[in-house]
Amino acid sequence: MTALDTTVREATATRSRAPRILARCRALVRPALVEAVGRSHPWVGEMAGYSFGWCGVGGVPATGSGGKGIRQALAVLGAEAAGAPARTGVPAAVAVELVHAFSLLHDDIMDGDPTRRGRATVWKAYGTGPAVLAGDALFALAVETLALQPPPAGADAVRLLSGALGDLVRGQADDLLFAARPWSGPERVRPDAYRKMAEGKTGALLGCAAALGAVLGNASPAVADALDRAGRHLGIAFQVVDDLLGIWGDPSVTGKPVHGDLRERKKTFPVLAALDSPAPAARRLAALLERGGDPGEAAALAEAAGGRAAALAEAARQVAAAESALAAVPLAADAVGDLRCLIGFAVRRDL
Repeated sequence: MTALDTTVREATATRSRAPRILARCRALVRPALVEAVGRSHPWVGEMAGYSFGWCGVGGVPATGSGGKGIRQALAVLGAEAAGAPARTGVPAAVAVELVHAFSLLHDDIMDGDPTRRGRATVWKAYGTGPAVLAGDALFALAVETLALQPPPAGADAVRLLSGALGDLVRGQADDLLFAARPWSGPERVRPDAYRKMAEGKTGALLGCAAALGAVLGNASPAVADALDRAGRHLGIAFQVVDDLLGIWGDPSVTGKPVHGDLRERKKTFPVLAALDSPAPAARRLAALLERGGDPGEAAALAEAAGGRAAALAEAARQVAAAESALAAVPLAADAVGDLRCLIGFAVRRDL
């Protein structure tokens, strides 16, 4: 059997196994998530339900997608990896799912995005002020959920979430500031700065999710730290793959327009890696981006300068680093297998 045959077989197995893992975790977490949202003001709860795909405007029940639930699954698997029952990680899963929803509500406002998952974003459906309020309420519910857990794990979990939120805010701030920086010259955004941004913006909450489940399962600090590192590496890989899809992904699969990120002039990893290349195409790409040239030509130049290949290699490096973090500490074998499957599923999208 060739290496390619092995890769294809593993990818096929991941695609069939990972949805089952996600479904198991969603079924476990959903009742507790609904209960948590139910503690909020009814109007705020309606907006939260809308953001999760549970209802439409006005509270009419709906069956829309609330996302794959990767973060809540990481929390459940983090508890299992530490040798605790899956239910031990449910409060952690609820907290990270609430924080993720809070961050999306605010991100959509900051980015001016009118749609998410095929329908109007919360701020478009309810207004900017109400969407900000709903996001704030979800954040408060997340902290309350962890604070209600027995000591000392509850207090440790709140501290862990607080640190992750600080990193998330710093990553989001860097991402917003990147937009004003030039495409060339000493002030341009370099790939290392992008990695730091992605670790905060995306990786911090993924790492926190896995570590929180372990903390509630009374894991050692070394185990919690290893799970946190694995999630952070996964976050960078996930963001890099998202960038690849934003330029070269199939619109029928991604739901995004072709070359969408280039049209929006986003500073994504493939473009930044291409601009860092000594290839002649890199200089032509920088000049094209500075004058706001054709996105299709920019995509071709980014690929010619090695940006696409560099992004694929970066995603592979980050996945390998995540798996090394899992291998560095003693963890329950079945849960580690599920975690590795989930890591592969998160990054093996249609490239």
